[in-house]
Amino acid sequence: MEDLPTENPKKTTLGMDENVEGLLAYVLGWLTGIIFLILEKDSYFVRFHAMQSTITFLGLTILEIILGFIPIIGALLGALLWILGLILWVLGMLKAYNGELYKFPIVGDLAEQWLEKV
Repeated sequence: MEDLPTENPKKTTLGMDENVEGLLAYVLGWLTGIIFLILEKDSYFVRFHAMQSTITFLGLTILEIILGFIPIIGALLGALLWILGLILWVLGMLKAYNGELYKFPIVGDLAEQWLEKV
């Protein structure tokens, strides 16, 4: 985990503070993640959080759709995934706003690797 100074946040391509833009990358899950991946050109911090948001919430969305086809157990597992998604959503926004380059388990490493290729 890497802390960025919160007293004087860096500005981004879009002219916002990095921590605010990082938080916004999580607001609508994978949708805002993709938007900030496309729009932000300079800030690694924002691009990382956008990539992590995209991978996390697109993956959870796909899993919930698949589980929707499984009676009873699928609904129970879907509910657990929804709770997990809510926790990750709040955690991601808080960590980004506090200027932390916080990596979710598994997904954080994927986001770093994929960000290097994009």
